[in-house]
Amino acid sequence: MKKINGIIMQYFEWYMDCKQNLWNQIKENAEKLSEMGITAMWLPPAYKGIGGKDEVGYGVYDVYDLGEFDQKGTIKTKYGSKEEYIDAIIALKQAGIESYADIVLNHKMGADALQTIPATKVDWTNHNVETSEKETVQVATRFTFPGRKHKYSDFEWNWTHFTGIDYNSETGEHAIFKFKNKEWSNTVDEEFGNFDYLMGTDIDFKNPEVVEECIKWGEWYVETTKIDGFRLDAVKHIDAEFYDKWLKILREKFKKELFSVGEYWSNDVNKLHRYITETHGQTSLFDVPLHYNFENASKDENYDLSYILEHTLVKENPSRAVTFVDNHDTQPGQALQSFVDEWFKQSAYAIILLREEGYPCVFYGDIYGIEHDNIEPVNDIQTLIRLRKEKAYGEQHDYFDHQNYIGWTREGDTEHLRSGLAVIMTNRGEGEKTMYIGLEHVGEIFIDVIGNCNEEVIIREDGCGVFKVKAKSVSVWVRK
Repeated sequence: MKKINGIIMQYFEWYMDCKQNLWNQIKENAEKLSEMGITAMWLPPAYKGIGGKDEVGYGVYDVYDLGEFDQKGTIKTKYGSKEEYIDAIIALKQAGIESYADIVLNHKMGADALQTIPATKVDWTNHNVETSEKETVQVATRFTFPGRKHKYSDFEWNWTHFTGIDYNSETGEHAIFKFKNKEWSNTVDEEFGNFDYLMGTDIDFKNPEVVEECIKWGEWYVETTKIDGFRLDAVKHIDAEFYDKWLKILREKFKKELFSVGEYWSNDVNKLHRYITETHGQTSLFDVPLHYNFENASKDENYDLSYILEHTLVKENPSRAVTFVDNHDTQPGQALQSFVDEWFKQSAYAIILLREEGYPCVFYGDIYGIEHDNIEPVNDIQTLIRLRKEKAYGEQHDYFDHQNYIGWTREGDTEHLRSGLAVIMTNRGEGEKTMYIGLEHVGEIFIDVIGNCNEEVIIREDGCGVFKVKAKSVSVWVRK
């Protein structure tokens, strides 16, 4: 459940050392993270993947194997065992932190056997265009999970449960093969003509057997792990009707909110609106357009900061917006690499953490750094998280009225002692803004808690203060 001034933390990065036990690390740090201001944890995929102990989690093999069975050369996953995973969730719950499971249901990889079937090749750039007659192909579509021996589920997957694959095992040919009598879903992203197919063996959510099994698995997963919600992977590649139905059933069965946020990777906010409509508001979405605004602002010295929130989900539908600066997909080395430049990171985090709108998600690599890429933690990010917890309350007043200098204030409220703040940032030289912060603060002295400005600001009789900022930085002013 989204709490007042709640903060999600994504507790992993893509290249994290597989030798460290992440589940135990989370268990040990739960109390400290709660004290920092974290209220929810986005956990990486917990089930067995094709890469065994080296699998980040998105090459899904067996969703029932949470580090319990000897499969893909290991019992534990990259992050630990099933028992350790559940213990981490319990520790988070005891610390007042909700747990969100990363759910990857678009595809499977690492089949246990091959099948020979008829299929048709389609164009890589337009999946609606067939480029061959039907041909016989050998494909990795038989999943029997011999290491699990039918524990938890008797369901075995075969080619009829999928729509297509990208590899002919007999010839070694890489192409997109659409299976006989199968059609792509109509309620997916329109990129590449139809972006149903993404990778691996593409699951067919129009097959009733598949839907029934995924519902049974979802019920088992919530019951087994006591998870509080979901991060839904690659939703733009999955029939929208599926998650609409899936989430409704689980919420009804368990009589709990089961907060969900979907990854619909698109810079077009209209596509995000459409998906929210198609799923009847069942899930929030990551605000990808906002992330790209941050990246562009960090790389373009002529960027107009007054437009930083334009064409974003947090501006147009804030109740469904999960805001973020970077994540495991945007970090260096990834296919979607779009890492926000270091000098602007602090400003970007101020925007998602200290404003009223949106549900912010902070990235592991920004809090702890990414050692293998020599990336340092974002300056004062833990201070910004604490400020959201302690100060970012009350009516908001925006001053997005200049291309190089923007700011806002929060008046504070009576429920949070000494709350209220003022934020000003710039992508050029030093400057100042006169901003209203509330008559209740008249005569109070405000200081820049970030430490970029050393001056003090006294709030005038009209409830305004003249707040300053140094060149290419952000200042956050709070009561002294």
